[in-house]
Amino acid sequence: MAVAEINTKSSLHIRSNSFPTAPHSLVSQYEEHLRMLKDCEATSSTSSSSLSHKIDGLLDLQDCTAKLLHLTTKQQVLAREYSDKCVDGLLEGSLRLLDICSTAKECLLISKESLHELHSVIRRRKGDETVCTIEGGKYLASRNKLKKAIRKALRNLKAIKSEYAVFPSNKDIGTLPMLSILIEAEEVTMKSLESLLVFIYDPKGQPRQSRWSAISKLMQPKRVTCDSLESNTNAFETVDATLLSLLHHKSSSIVYLQSHLENLEMCIQDLELGVEQLSRKLIRNRVSLLNIFNH
Repeated sequence: MAVAEINTKSSLHIRSNSFPTAPHSLVSQYEEHLRMLKDCEATSSTSSSSLSHKIDGLLDLQDCTAKLLHLTTKQQVLAREYSDKCVDGLLEGSLRLLDICSTAKECLLISKESLHELHSVIRRRKGDETVCTIEGGKYLASRNKLKKAIRKALRNLKAIKSEYAVFPSNKDIGTLPMLSILIEAEEVTMKSLESLLVFIYDPKGQPRQSRWSAISKLMQPKRVTCDSLESNTNAFETVDATLLSLLHHKSSSIVYLQSHLENLEMCIQDLELGVEQLSRKLIRNRVSLLNIFNH
């Protein structure tokens, strides 16, 4: 987002001068949450645990934003000094975040349902390889359909990023620290939700032939929790690779597959919970903005 690319030192200096005593601690908390989230983005990690960590960071950031929005003096500044164009941009941005969040929730729900169906059939048929192959093919077909929807959502996100010219110029933002805070919170939230969609879609972006070389490394029968997965693994990718191995009669095992399905179910549950909490906090902060500007 072009408008959010503000000189960091300059913006921090301005904020410190603009927030006296009590509010200053909230700004410091906000900046710390923002720094941690940006550090997470910089690592480019595609693990389930790193993504869960990003979502936890977003929850903290939105909580801090909510506290800032409830400061009486800041409410007065927002209501008095911001132009209609700026207000429309902030409200439109908050609505876009909710739309993206809704898309992420839907993708996780679809993934959970198709995964549950596959896992249930395998358990009922006691690991019958023929049934597993048929149902595995259905699951991968569902995944391909979901990926098409995610590709469209990611293209829309790219288009959205180019529309932030509705905000004031960087120079104007420098005199409005509260606006800078809201824009930066929106930017990092959007990037993290984008990371989630990419994570579900194809976290590694590998060509098919290179995936086969990684399959042997993914065939780990040990069941682990989402947070303890290795830094370079992804539960979606692991299940896809295992099913592809079975479908192409490569070296694999239904026992391994069941273990990976359990891991993916746990990861989806963890991510669903985080995204649902984030959605509620985004709604709360949007309501706060509406109340401030309609006061």
